[in-house]
Amino acid sequence: MTILIPSAILTPTGITTEHAVAFEETIVAVAPADELKARFPDAEILEAEKPTLLMPGLINAHVHLEFSANKTTLKYGNFLTWLYSVIEERDTLINACGRECLDRTIAMMLDNGITAFGAISSHGLDLEAAAAAPQKVVFFNEVIGSQAAMADALYTDFLQRLDNSKTVERPGFFPAVAIHSPYSVHPALIKRALRVARDEHLVTTAHYLESPAEREWLDRNEGEFKPFFQELLKQEYAVNDAAGFLELFAETPTLMTHVVQAQPQELEALSQGGHTVIHCPVSNRLLGNGAIDLDALEAHELPWLTGTDGLSSNYALDLFEEMKIALFLHSETPLLPLARRLLNSVTVDAARALRLNCGEIAEGKAADMLWVELDHTPSDDTPLHLLLQRYPLRQIFIDGISRKG
Repeated sequence: MTILIPSAILTPTGITTEHAVAFEETIVAVAPADELKARFPDAEILEAEKPTLLMPGLINAHVHLEFSANKTTLKYGNFLTWLYSVIEERDTLINACGRECLDRTIAMMLDNGITAFGAISSHGLDLEAAAAAPQKVVFFNEVIGSQAAMADALYTDFLQRLDNSKTVERPGFFPAVAIHSPYSVHPALIKRALRVARDEHLVTTAHYLESPAEREWLDRNEGEFKPFFQELLKQEYAVNDAAGFLELFAETPTLMTHVVQAQPQELEALSQGGHTVIHCPVSNRLLGNGAIDLDALEAHELPWLTGTDGLSSNYALDLFEEMKIALFLHSETPLLPLARRLLNSVTVDAARALRLNCGEIAEGKAADMLWVELDHTPSDDTPLHLLLQRYPLRQIFIDGISRKG
């Protein structure tokens, strides 16, 4: 048993003081330090002289690991420009990111306080590294392919990768299902993959309405995507429209990533369907997709999380950085309430969406925690300062085991 005595604890509603945490693999109790010491007299005591904050470990709900070799290879500024560069450099980047590269990327996330993540796996090349990661991992096996003639082969490949992920036997690793996007997956393939997800009670995710090009292609079969599909896939029409795509998920609440170009009727449909939005502000900016309207999500009572996306469209897998960027990106939203919502979006809300027993400093939750060194006495403004300043992480705990410090 360990008793950690911080200056304050970050909760979903703010900052609480004068409490400590007793934990093993899970959090056993949250109470005043003297009460915990009396209850657990043989416990190891952790306390710092300087001000500290105890907060939940961060949860990165959406990350692609397989292109982690990218730094300056891919082209930014426009979604189609980026996509063409991905296709051109795909083999080079995948071959350049073997196990050492993947392990380094996972370690980067851990160093940045990410104690759980949702990995979107297109090819299964990251399975071994994700299985060995110290973090909790929701491993999303992705299905992609818009041509009906290829549906059977692609579905078979998807099932094989899903079965491979099910062979991982360690606590904290959870196979899951990803549908790439409305423009890239045939509805017959979507239906079959979602049936598997429902039958096996697997978490699902998808990209949805990320770019202006996707919006125009789904609505009118026009725009920048038209020559892309004509030249590469000999395809004249989108295989889904925006509304029809959501109808396929009517019985499957899903984590819908990006949603930048969604209109009010789609936001309402997402809300009514019990879906959750994943906001990736840096990726959206680098690919020229615009900024999501967080106030509109709130107005539709649509829950949202914050994710980094992958290093193919980001310069770091750092949720503290991502949240800070979001503070400035959403300049019309009041600052301190936004900081609190952003922190919840990578802790308690992300845990709920990914069905993980963590994300909160509360009895019975996994002891996934960050012990943060501060330069001030904790106050109601500390959630904002956490995002504006880069405070050192004194220790990082996953299931009660220290991974740093």
